[in-house]
Amino acid sequence: MIKLPGKLIGWIDERFPLVSTWKTHLSEYYAPKNFNFWYFFGGLALLVLVIQILSGIFLTMNYKPDAQLAFASVEYIMRDVQWGWILRYVHSTGASMFFVVVYLHMFRGLMYGSYRKPRELLWIIGMILYLALMAEAFMGYLLPWGQMSFWGAQVIVNLFSSVPYIGHDLAIMIRGDFVVSDTTLNRFFALHVIAVPLMLVGIVFLHIVALHAVGSNNPDGIEIKKNKDANGKPLDGIPFFPYMVAKDAVAAVLFLMVFTAVIFFSPEIGGYFLEDNNFVPANPMKTPEHIAPVWYFTPYYAILRAVPPLFGSQFPGVVAMGVATLIFFLLPWLDRGRVKSIRYRGPIYKAFLASFVVSFIGLGWLGMLPSTPTYTVLSRILSVVYFAFFLLMPWYTRIDKCKPEPDRLTS
Repeated sequence: MIKLPGKLIGWIDERFPLVSTWKTHLSEYYAPKNFNFWYFFGGLALLVLVIQILSGIFLTMNYKPDAQLAFASVEYIMRDVQWGWILRYVHSTGASMFFVVVYLHMFRGLMYGSYRKPRELLWIIGMILYLALMAEAFMGYLLPWGQMSFWGAQVIVNLFSSVPYIGHDLAIMIRGDFVVSDTTLNRFFALHVIAVPLMLVGIVFLHIVALHAVGSNNPDGIEIKKNKDANGKPLDGIPFFPYMVAKDAVAAVLFLMVFTAVIFFSPEIGGYFLEDNNFVPANPMKTPEHIAPVWYFTPYYAILRAVPPLFGSQFPGVVAMGVATLIFFLLPWLDRGRVKSIRYRGPIYKAFLASFVVSFIGLGWLGMLPSTPTYTVLSRILSVVYFAFFLLMPWYTRIDKCKPEPDRLTS
């Protein structure tokens, strides 16, 4: 910490809890000493959020939220604005990397039971953050006004029209018009650059406060607050600052190396981060042969397509897609295991978790492909495996043979 004159610190501290905040959240916040690389991704998600906000601010200085000018303004940023191309690629790459680190962060929670008591509320806040991130990404995807962004938004918004009784009015309310139009673009722009980012920052703040209230989980799943010394400090904990901050700084450097390598050498990643059709202006009169969302939405899109329509309505698929996302909220109460960490779980949980990962990746791959009878059958099988992980969890976690947890953290 930068040393300031004592009187100045005292003056600030009388009017703002500077010292106590520093101690509570950094210098005297004790984290488990056995963190491994899986615990880097929460901090990396915060880093990407900052990158996205900063790059987004500069992009809005030249972007035109107008159906006639939006695509041309993006091309102007890429070709004529000084360093505009790198700003655009930073933002587009950052969107995908945000989901990479968030998905890995969530997977770590599944491995080590970070949703278990006393972290149920922390998990719920994290899942609200995930939904807000999905909304932010979806609305930002429309803004380039390319073919895929336009038609992808058209398809996704039209899904809301399948909701019985209120679907038609709900879709109009989201679009602001009868079709995706200039009104929709302006609406999504306002939400993408102001409303949802403010929500994201607020939820991140709540997430960090909730984390520091209950303490961080660890690869052993043991509460370090149970073993304290005479001064009340956890025996198996170390101060977050400077030790964990230095460790996270190394992870941030490695992450930025990968991040910049993508930006400079392959910002499109073969069409996964930026589709070829999105370099073509939106044409409401010409539908692309195959419409698919960005890769981070494709697992849920595959589940949507796997469910057959009912009486000509796609509503059952919409319900399945929504449940596939919201079911994560129930994890703290579905898991009946005697231990938290996968280190001490039995073979049944490990097998179900592995099958869930395979199903999620497989559904993501199938969601990018055109719908065929073979792919539809595969999507249905993987969808069953996906939901089985959650719905059967109360049973298989209860009967699983777990190893005894140690009393103290292991190396």
